[in-house]
Amino acid sequence: MLTLKRLTKRYKTGDLALQEVTLDIPQGQVVGLIGPSGAGKSTLIRCINRLVEPTAGTVQLKELNLTSLSQTALRRARRHMGMIFQEYALVERLTVMENVLSGQLGYVSFWRSLLRRFPTPAVQQAFAVLDRVGLLDHVDKRADALSGGQRQRVGIARALLQNPDLLLVDEPTASLDPKTSRQIMRLITEICAERQLAAIINIHDVALAQLFVQRIIGLRQGQVVYDGAPDGLTAEVLTDIYGAEDWSATIRKEPVEEPPVAEEEEPLPEKKLAVAR
Repeated sequence: MLTLKRLTKRYKTGDLALQEVTLDIPQGQVVGLIGPSGAGKSTLIRCINRLVEPTAGTVQLKELNLTSLSQTALRRARRHMGMIFQEYALVERLTVMENVLSGQLGYVSFWRSLLRRFPTPAVQQAFAVLDRVGLLDHVDKRADALSGGQRQRVGIARALLQNPDLLLVDEPTASLDPKTSRQIMRLITEICAERQLAAIINIHDVALAQLFVQRIIGLRQGQVVYDGAPDGLTAEVLTDIYGAEDWSATIRKEPVEEPPVAEEEEPLPEKKLAVAR
């Protein structure tokens, strides 16, 4: 589904961020990308959708060679790659619904998006994805009034409104508390299973990655030094990825039974919605 061949990124400073990374990620697989700061994790994600231009190598999404596309063709191709950011990348003064509908910007004309006149099917789909991420009662709330976990849910809903084949997720839990981090990771992996979406999740929390993803890729100095099952992350492997340390408290030794998930916050009183598009 997604194939990277000898993907390389060298910056103008001479720093080599990625060194001939070769990966094949099938449809529906959720991959955790781990490694120390500066290992190239964010660069890898951004080279896939060409927010950062690779220096060499190829990125192929299904039948499309993304690295050879013109800017116009790339804009169309980006519809199929939903991006979820660490810092949410929401427009603070806009409502939850308006932020989610921005996921349709690759499908509607400039004037319709400027006037916020989205097609009725897109609005209906936005309601559906907001229901799925647990924010249906917050559609008219401004983004700057949300908690961190709620903001990340808006970002997930916005990405889903693109109807993507692939999710690129950059440190989705870095700013969240442990409970909310689990809720967000569970939500992402459940949605990927429901929709048969592939996902690459850049994540610093090794134990959290082990708990939720199907495959771990470890980067060090821009190179893949581990590619395998979460249970394969032994102390020796983690030393290869991060360097020498006592990893005994980091490695998850047995499955954790997850309790039923409650909402982070009590929902606001239900409001009468006025969405005229």
